[in-house]
Amino acid sequence: MNTSPGDAGRAGGPAGQQRSFVLIPGAGGTAWYWHRIVPLLRQAGHEAIAVDLPGDDPAAGLPEYTDLVASAIGGRHDVVLVAQSLGGFTAPLVAAKVPVASLVFVNAMIPRPGETPGAWWDDTGWAGARVAAAEQGGYGTEIDLAVYFLHDVPPEVAAAGEPYQRPEADAVFGSVCDFPGWPAIPVRAVAGSGDRFFPAAFQQKLAADRLGTEADLLPGGHLIALSQPAALADYLLGVA
Repeated sequence: MNTSPGDAGRAGGPAGQQRSFVLIPGAGGTAWYWHRIVPLLRQAGHEAIAVDLPGDDPAAGLPEYTDLVASAIGGRHDVVLVAQSLGGFTAPLVAAKVPVASLVFVNAMIPRPGETPGAWWDDTGWAGARVAAAEQGGYGTEIDLAVYFLHDVPPEVAAAGEPYQRPEADAVFGSVCDFPGWPAIPVRAVAGSGDRFFPAAFQQKLAADRLGTEADLLPGGHLIALSQPAALADYLLGVA
């Protein structure tokens, strides 16, 4: 690692500087996931771009995702790259391809160089951590959409999102995240304190092991941009 994300990650740009927030979604790739965050960032005077990825395309993997995000960035400067969940595997590839000012992982799969998303689950010990958190928290250990993802999302928001949902094809899980190492930019990790899919303690250990930094806790579950948009937007604006 070329810089210490634990130190650099808390250094934003000059006060009042306009930034371009480029938002990478998780599995399924729907840009709609960020629809409650985008207007808040824009109201604060920044540019916000939610990238739609072809999650259900069996021919699309990390290289294709990376190209789409890099194309959305174009020649922009002062880019804050924000990655949710599976989007964590695309983010370092983008940062290696085009200049970005900072990187924020949100309830994300933080990769190691050369790792695949398919290997990440066993490499990190995710399953054991998830089950242990469920047993301690008193909710079911079988993954259920309502229990693990929608438990804190307003019902009207969850209902509005149904037409945008699509499955994630298998291709991406075999894609190698081939990046040389973390760039010398601020890197942060955000963990939802109520995340049941990636429990907060698991995320904190992951960030410490892989980034050498402490994950910042915010209220909200795995779909934090839908359940706690104001809290997440305020956090992101602290980068700008």
